[in-house]
Amino acid sequence: MELSRPMQILRDLTAAVVTALFMFPVFWWALTSIKPISAVFNKDKVVWFDFTPTLINYAVTLFGRSRSQMAIDEGLGMGVAGAEAYDSRQTIVDSIIVSVGATTVTILVAVFAAYALSRMRFKGRESYLNWVLGQRFMPPIAILVPLVTIYSGLGMRDIQNIYLGYIGLMLIYALMNLPIALLLMKSFFDDIPKDVDEAAMIDGATRWQSFSKVVLPMVRGGVAASAVLCFVFSWTEFLLSLFLTTDIRTVPVKIQTFVTSTGNEWGFIAALGTAAMIPSFIFILLVQRHLVRGLTLGSLKE
Repeated sequence: MELSRPMQILRDLTAAVVTALFMFPVFWWALTSIKPISAVFNKDKVVWFDFTPTLINYAVTLFGRSRSQMAIDEGLGMGVAGAEAYDSRQTIVDSIIVSVGATTVTILVAVFAAYALSRMRFKGRESYLNWVLGQRFMPPIAILVPLVTIYSGLGMRDIQNIYLGYIGLMLIYALMNLPIALLLMKSFFDDIPKDVDEAAMIDGATRWQSFSKVVLPMVRGGVAASAVLCFVFSWTEFLLSLFLTTDIRTVPVKIQTFVTSTGNEWGFIAALGTAAMIPSFIFILLVQRHLVRGLTLGSLKE
């Protein structure tokens, strides 16, 4: 049923208000990142736009500039030495390496496992799916102590071997994201009738060719959606990275170090937080055209 004109306007206004409510924290975060210290810590009023924008927070966190020197140059009247404490360039690189690596491992395992679970029938299959789903319900803190002990015993802490530290963090992130990716991918494979596989194999394709050349291209939307979720979960994870690594600092852990005994460095926190959104947006933009579920529409002839 087509909505009347007033109802369409009401629907659009409601959608705009809801979107604005969700986007306001992002806007405020970005606005705070270009405020000088005097505007951030103004006790008399909430500063909206009546300030002179500054890029000092980005210069310090993203380009390694000394905060004390930048403060002197821009006449801000407040400076804390120690540029290394706020330089976050390596932090962003670490987060990208770990998140992309974890997402890649997760998707590779989830695609093959989901296809097998969707197409094959075996005893205990439903119980196994319930067990996989149950792994997602377990909070990471429940396995944190034994996990740290195991990693230390295997030499996979970054203070023992930096390369194994990266691999260890990727693997635990992949393990954390695998249940949701597996179940999501299985739902996409289930949407494709088995007749598609059988038709390809009748035409002479092997099981692998049927999977790789016929079925997999039809679930690109599912792969993209799963990859986005895994990347975002890995990018924003805090607890495991905090306890498993020392030299490797992901963005959430690095931001936590800006909370000091002398106060919260809100300008730096906002700048790094705003910059940390960009890789996620770029990743989503790269896969957005695959996020629409076309799947099997028109693939079978009646």
